[in-house]
Amino acid sequence: MSMPPRSRTGSGPVVAGLIIAAIVAVGVIVLAAAGATPTSVWNSFFPVHNEGGVTDRSQSVQSLYDIVFYIAVVIFLLVEGLIAWSAFRYRRKPGDTELPPQTHGNNLVEVMWTIIPTAIVLFLFLLSWQTLNTVEAKVPADVHVRAVAARFQWSFEYLDGQAADAKVLFTQALPVGDTGGLVLPVGEPVTIDLRSQDVIHAFYVPKFLFKRDVVPGKTNTFNFTVDEPGTYRGQCAELCGAFHGSMLFEVHAIAKADFDTWLADQIAKANATPAPAPSGAAAGPTVELGALNVAFSTNALQAPAGSPFTIHFKNDDASIPHNVEIKDASGAVAFKGDIITGVAETNYAVPALKAGTYTFVCTVHPNMTGTLTVQ
Repeated sequence: MSMPPRSRTGSGPVVAGLIIAAIVAVGVIVLAAAGATPTSVWNSFFPVHNEGGVTDRSQSVQSLYDIVFYIAVVIFLLVEGLIAWSAFRYRRKPGDTELPPQTHGNNLVEVMWTIIPTAIVLFLFLLSWQTLNTVEAKVPADVHVRAVAARFQWSFEYLDGQAADAKVLFTQALPVGDTGGLVLPVGEPVTIDLRSQDVIHAFYVPKFLFKRDVVPGKTNTFNFTVDEPGTYRGQCAELCGAFHGSMLFEVHAIAKADFDTWLADQIAKANATPAPAPSGAAAGPTVELGALNVAFSTNALQAPAGSPFTIHFKNDDASIPHNVEIKDASGAVAFKGDIITGVAETNYAVPALKAGTYTFVCTVHPNMTGTLTVQ
């Protein structure tokens, strides 16, 4: 025996509207409590928070993203609006016992939903092609740097000329910090070669709006010009192993005159005759410390106060540079050892330190850190 259809009171849309309004209100309160503003929420949908890129190529990428984003917003609002309108307009009302008339086809609608997406795809294809040509354009450049990626660090070789096999003027082994990183001139074209010593990595600088894979056995080359001075964070953006997160680097963009001075100083240091090794035994007691798998062998060391001591440092990471830097409680550098590339070992003669707690860190890999207790 069939049952008569249940009627609805008509309060369903009102309840649904109240639930949606409550969810929106809770979301607004949570965002406001987190310090978000309407502007910051809107900017979060754009690369680098809608601040724009800092290279001549990034402007084209930003423009393409904006166009794609706004087209997506229009489509989203149109589709969601039609869904909400249809759900409300054709909802079941009290007394409805039969299905409304069904539409099984409409040639005009089918032509529209075929032609409009096709036109959008073709439009985006043309814009993407134009942007790709802009990003890939080759220009003459006086600055040529080879970025070498290896698990798990970056190094930068400054080359003499534009040839792929040009002489290496000097190598920047420290990827971050005031005395490290990729230093480039502002307003001057730059050529970057990418090489990998082991697995696939990726060169990614968010403020450049640019990412390029670093593939073993292949040299990828690209050009750009940094338009604004500053320090920009970079990283490997391709999962390359257990310590992928430590593959960070910085790009220091400085004025052309300052870059020329810096480059000349670095070349002079690279060509300088190294100082003779100190003679005699290591000073004071010896503290043992090692590095393996991009980690120190211990995160706690002890040394005597008021007298020099020696850190016998052994780097067991093949082809990976490490060192030991000691900082006091204020962050000031009390000692900084030379970088050695494993497998190798050295003795660091550390001057007398006052009693207290210090931090020791690898300047190449800032995630390698520990505590030195001097007492």
